[in-house]
Amino acid sequence: MIAPSVRVLGCSGSIAKGNRTTAFLLDNDILIDAGTGVGDLTLEEMSQIDHIVLSHSHLDHVLGVPLLADSVMRRRRGRPPIRVLALEATLDVLRRHLFNDQLWPDFTKLPQPDAPVLELVPVRLGDVLTLGQQQRKLEVLPALHSVPAIGTAVEGLRGWWVYTGDTGPNPMLWECLRGRPLSHLTIEVAFPESEHALAGASLHHCPSTLASELRHLPPGVHVQLTHVKPGDMTAVRSDLAKRLPDTVLHALRAGQRFLID
Repeated sequence: MIAPSVRVLGCSGSIAKGNRTTAFLLDNDILIDAGTGVGDLTLEEMSQIDHIVLSHSHLDHVLGVPLLADSVMRRRRGRPPIRVLALEATLDVLRRHLFNDQLWPDFTKLPQPDAPVLELVPVRLGDVLTLGQQQRKLEVLPALHSVPAIGTAVEGLRGWWVYTGDTGPNPMLWECLRGRPLSHLTIEVAFPESEHALAGASLHHCPSTLASELRHLPPGVHVQLTHVKPGDMTAVRSDLAKRLPDTVLHALRAGQRFLID
């Protein structure tokens, strides 16, 4: 098996110059979340995407879906629809509030009802999916957020890449990961410690809650920080250094690539 590759298209908690919201390209045909970072792909790269896995329904993670569909619809004629995989609750939000012919055209029926560019496919916690040309194994993990949400785990050569999605403290995640060989952990931390109350109210991590979560982590895992709000990275890194002085933490950046080895 060839090691799965991950390209970070976006990893910010919101937008500003140089900040793109969450989107990861697995190999060249699977998107995991579809934030503003999708816009850095060429038309040819976008047309190769066959699967989009969404962690939840919030705009910073889904807005690339309708725009990508619009961009590639004519280029994908004669090919199967792009499969958008998410919890049924997430798909319901897309149907009612996005693909409703008011906010955006219904690309689950365009260009033709019997040959649409998008297909909405429900998944459930614990599902193990096989996706893409390389037949990647992806497991649906629990997340704990302000709307129904999931994380994902992708099997690599010797360990798994775990992406938590947006989540606050989440004991269920660590139960699912117990005993599993991990290669990379991409975990969110949206706010600095000064916004502890806001993080708790919105079910995001801040440094103190993240530090508590990382005590569950076995040694040797490559820890990557994502979803930090623009302008807050310095404060977040400083807060984390006080709490985890001996832990190496890597702040993701758009354009970064890594292998799941």
